[in-house]
Amino acid sequence: MFEFRQSRLASAVSAAMLGGVMLSGTQVATAEDLGIIQVESTTIDDRFDSKRGEPSNIGVVRGEEVDAAHAENIQQILQQIPGVTTEVQSGDSLKIHIRGVENQVYMGEKPGVAVVIDGVPVFERTGRVNIDLDNIESIKVVKGGASYLFGDDALSGAVIITTKRGADKAGYLVQAEGGSFGHQKGLARAGFAGEKANGHVQVSSRQTDGYYDDSASQADYLNGKLQYYLSDTSDLTFGFERSNREKGSHGNVKGVTAAEEDPKSEDPSYNDYANHFDVDLSKYFLTYSNDIGEASNWMVNAYQFTDDTEFVTAPTDDDPEVYTYDNDYHQVQRGVKSEFRTGGETVAWMAGVDLRDNLYQNRDTFRIETTGWNAALPGDPANFNDTDEKVQALYGEVKMQATERLTFTTNGRVDRIELEYEDKLDSELNGEKDFDVFSWRLGGNYSLRPNMDLYANASTGFRAPSPEQLFVGSNSPSHKTAPNPDLDPETTINREIGFRTKTSWLGLPVDLDAAIFQLDRYDHIQSTGGQYSTSTDAVYDNVGDFRSRGLELSLLTDPSRKLSMDIAYTYLDSTYTKYDDYHLRVEPVGGSCSSGFTGITEYNYRTGTMEVVACDKTYDNAGNSVPRVPEHHANLRLLYRPASKWLLTGEMDAISSYYADEINQEKIDGHEVFNLLLNYDAKDWSFFARVDNVMDERFYNTVRGTGDGNEDGVYDEEDLSIVVNPGRAYYAGVSLRF
Repeated sequence: MFEFRQSRLASAVSAAMLGGVMLSGTQVATAEDLGIIQVESTTIDDRFDSKRGEPSNIGVVRGEEVDAAHAENIQQILQQIPGVTTEVQSGDSLKIHIRGVENQVYMGEKPGVAVVIDGVPVFERTGRVNIDLDNIESIKVVKGGASYLFGDDALSGAVIITTKRGADKAGYLVQAEGGSFGHQKGLARAGFAGEKANGHVQVSSRQTDGYYDDSASQADYLNGKLQYYLSDTSDLTFGFERSNREKGSHGNVKGVTAAEEDPKSEDPSYNDYANHFDVDLSKYFLTYSNDIGEASNWMVNAYQFTDDTEFVTAPTDDDPEVYTYDNDYHQVQRGVKSEFRTGGETVAWMAGVDLRDNLYQNRDTFRIETTGWNAALPGDPANFNDTDEKVQALYGEVKMQATERLTFTTNGRVDRIELEYEDKLDSELNGEKDFDVFSWRLGGNYSLRPNMDLYANASTGFRAPSPEQLFVGSNSPSHKTAPNPDLDPETTINREIGFRTKTSWLGLPVDLDAAIFQLDRYDHIQSTGGQYSTSTDAVYDNVGDFRSRGLELSLLTDPSRKLSMDIAYTYLDSTYTKYDDYHLRVEPVGGSCSSGFTGITEYNYRTGTMEVVACDKTYDNAGNSVPRVPEHHANLRLLYRPASKWLLTGEMDAISSYYADEINQEKIDGHEVFNLLLNYDAKDWSFFARVDNVMDERFYNTVRGTGDGNEDGVYDEEDLSIVVNPGRAYYAGVSLRF
């Protein structure tokens, strides 16, 4: 169904140059005076965004808050938004999860959360998110299935980031800061604002020695934005960002004994499977916007995002400091999006088109001479393959004011995804696959009074299978899984009801938002042999479903008051509703398996006999908790202004216990972390000092249990892959404006 290939989109593209975004601030005010309703959603820009009338639970962080936080990574910002959890490894690299959905078993998988920066849907080859924290104008988090706007990979929501705008950045700024573990940062920015144009250019560099062995990292950024006013109602914006990041190990250690006794061990046997990353990213976009009359707008956005990532993998058993493969990944994501929107007294609508042409190239070669099943010489190719991905989508939104207080919103999006995989070394692996997916949202907002709303919605999300899962599979000594060209896309359906109001509490003006939700995920794709399977008969399949139910509560007060407070709380119950064929693999000891395990045999051509190569135990995980999802997460911030230029912030972030694995055998304790931040902000200069983890709490940033990691024939706490939090850390810096 929904057949609309490129040739059939020709007429749609003409109509699609209908693209638009929200009206300007002055027009919004005029429209509201006239009683005109607006379509709030957009995939291109959020400069005029508002929660008012939005039927979904969203979180918004302003750029001023990001700047004032002086955070080391975006996790310290996103933990203020209920429903969002992050998996921090080291430095500014992390994975973002929303409402318990976690897709990444290992590096390189799409995370299940769409990340959009300046209208550009960005996916890094490492599967993680790295963002220049010094170039954020706003962050908007859409929770629940969000493919109705963003298409593929918006299973559980989207994180939309807008970078700084030149009009607000006139003049010059320099910053310098330092801190624990050799942390250093320098930044310089120059901007201008004129009658016909505004713009800025910014350069920055961050580096750290890291807490773990071999975990030093450096990130250099060059970015800027130029906006030219074509007329009183139209403008053209060009933005760019170039970044280079180098980093070593993530700091993983094997087992709780190592984590407790020597979390930054120099023992090379602790080396990560992947190491020594060199990542070059570039992002360019050009956006045209034109206000048509007092209630309509047309916007077109063209972009290119490139990712060149090099790293090494597979440390050898004989010498773990020697790696087997050089990995060189190159990808280019190009696209054009356009939206047209218009408002009226009772109906407003938006129509858009999203065209993408993406190329992913993998070039892996041997670093060393090898023997056995993968015999090769240095420089020989190991994996040479290309993936072409084309996306053609039409989407839209209609908002209808049924009564003076009741507004309905409906969205729809049709995606055509065409995958073409070419293996340069084995043409038998080549394949093509198309997916047609329809996504939708239906919601409503009822105004109980001028500053009090009740809202509800249902929405969907999806993620298409990857070429590896469809055509290639995985074939290494530690991970053998056959491909499956008959895979279905993973899907979600999210239902929620919420309440938001502006009121007062303890004499403070309060912005309160609370929502209860249920998110069902279907057709989760994974190996039938479990994570990192060694089975000879494992295959990628739609192995199961899960359900997340929960409560999200956000309470924000006015930060300009002498004393203010912000609260974010999440209750989340994520369980598997179907997962009846999970396989745990352990190593055979003495050529045999322990009780409860079935031996998996292979023919040994050297001995002429069948040998047990792995031991397998099957589990039905239905009813088990989804791993790495705490049931409770609370973030509390107290802000105190002892004088007009001073701000003292105390923060507590707490999570409850969680399981590290699908079989719910290894449980990880929760923790509470206290942070302090002092800001002094004068007209021409500012200063900050921050202490993270004031009480020096020892806990784990992330824990994964996937099988018999130390190959002793038993799966237990000594097999967990653990990244330990470094404990108390100090930072300070100064900014000069002129």
